[in-house]
Amino acid sequence: MSFREVKPEELTMNPFTKIGKEWLLITAGNEEKCNTMTASWGAMGVMWGKNAVTVYIRPQRYTKEFVDREETFTISVLGEDYRKALNYCGTVSGKGIDKITEAGLTPYFVDGTAGIQEADMIMVCKKMYHDTIKPECFDETENDTKWYPQKDYHTMYIAEIQKVLVRE
Repeated sequence: MSFREVKPEELTMNPFTKIGKEWLLITAGNEEKCNTMTASWGAMGVMWGKNAVTVYIRPQRYTKEFVDREETFTISVLGEDYRKALNYCGTVSGKGIDKITEAGLTPYFVDGTAGIQEADMIMVCKKMYHDTIKPECFDETENDTKWYPQKDYHTMYIAEIQKVLVRE
């Protein structure tokens, strides 16, 4: 199984479907230790003149420690055959186990960070900005109550897409 690099502008996927319905894996770390988590919130576009993604991670997620520590992380897009693995990675921490292996997946190391070998596409992303969602900034205050009853506000990361790899 190998990948080839494509330009972000060549992508034809629908981000609404990929992110919101099919989900993604956010992975960070290195060959010594890495972790992944499932994400169904995010965005793709252009920010500060760069092709960018925005991802959101709650404070209790173990993967957040890796994303905070490292300069880069990956977003891996997997096919429907991996729905069970995506569910697993969204419900298990990985703090005391090798979650990637337990999910039946394989780490794929690229440019000093980790992705998922079974992915149809891997985006290598370099952090540009992060901040925690603040309750006083909600224009639609019902979203605070609906999505954050425990006040565990996501950290938002805006990252440049440095490389896109697609399965050959």
